[in-house]
Amino acid sequence: MQTPRLIKTTIWGRLPAFLFCAAVLLSATPRVFAQTDDPLVARRTAAELLDRIHQAAQQQNYEGAFVYQRGNFVQTSRISHYATRADGEFEQLESLDGKPRKMLRHNEDLYTFVPERHLCVVEKRQNKDSFPALLAVSGEQVLSVYEPKLLGDDRVAGIDSQVIELDPKDAYRFAYKLWADKKTGLLLRAQTLDPSGQVLEQLSFSQIRIGVPVDKTPIVNGIRNLTGWTVVRPPVEPVDMAAQGWLITPTVPGFHKIRELRRPMAARDAGQPTIPVDQAVFSDGLAAISVFVEPVENNTRKEGAGSSGATHVLVKRRGDFWITLLGEVPQTTLQQFASAIEYKAPK
Repeated sequence: MQTPRLIKTTIWGRLPAFLFCAAVLLSATPRVFAQTDDPLVARRTAAELLDRIHQAAQQQNYEGAFVYQRGNFVQTSRISHYATRADGEFEQLESLDGKPRKMLRHNEDLYTFVPERHLCVVEKRQNKDSFPALLAVSGEQVLSVYEPKLLGDDRVAGIDSQVIELDPKDAYRFAYKLWADKKTGLLLRAQTLDPSGQVLEQLSFSQIRIGVPVDKTPIVNGIRNLTGWTVVRPPVEPVDMAAQGWLITPTVPGFHKIRELRRPMAARDAGQPTIPVDQAVFSDGLAAISVFVEPVENNTRKEGAGSSGATHVLVKRRGDFWITLLGEVPQTTLQQFASAIEYKAPK
């Protein structure tokens, strides 16, 4: 699960700024529920529920506040989402803690406002699985690498919900526990669990209203009226990393490439040209792994590994390039990905 699914502030060397994304989550005390004994029924029900969760995030009108929690870090955000037949989706996401941040979205057009710099960053949305959305693929595909457990009913933010746990079939990914509104399927809470069942991260609505009237006017006005803001449109373009000489053929089951992009990163010294950073994103439907490739710049970085909550990072040097792997997976998964990366200089 990705932006604005959570604020991941992983610090390892001088990572590109776009590695830091914003969002949210909450705490919850797990309960024990009776689960279905028939594995075929559980799988079919789980696949249907996962697809309902994905559709509800796009099709339902909802307003609420949700909390992201990772260790001692907690951040609350407010979200408003409206779906219209004529004009598609409208969304506003606003951080309620720390420095003010606001994101406005109309379909794929995303506007991020940074008030202290009077800056508005305009770009196309890349991550479509941000909370309360969930999937990068169909529910059935997710269940090729996760085993579902139906855990019965619970309540989140006063709303009756269905609870499901998705346990990995191997050691390359974490488990997930999900709470979805019984009526609409909207995701109300998501937990990422380590192999011992401890919560690594949580996202949860603390307050939510579903089925509210459409009130897109503030979003439309915010997008149209950019007077006084410095508008920046970072150039992001598709890239064929294989044509650049990079062959990434991971042997980790379930992960498939979903996009390749090139972004410029500012050089350390003023006046120097920007540094191209290529990114390949892989997903198993729930967890995502990004592989960033950038030229070595004055040997200012170091190889190493780090983690924060469910997010792990691995930095390696390959000749004249830095390779940074980042994902909500165990460190061993990143190591496996890194071992499958080959480079042959294009002719």
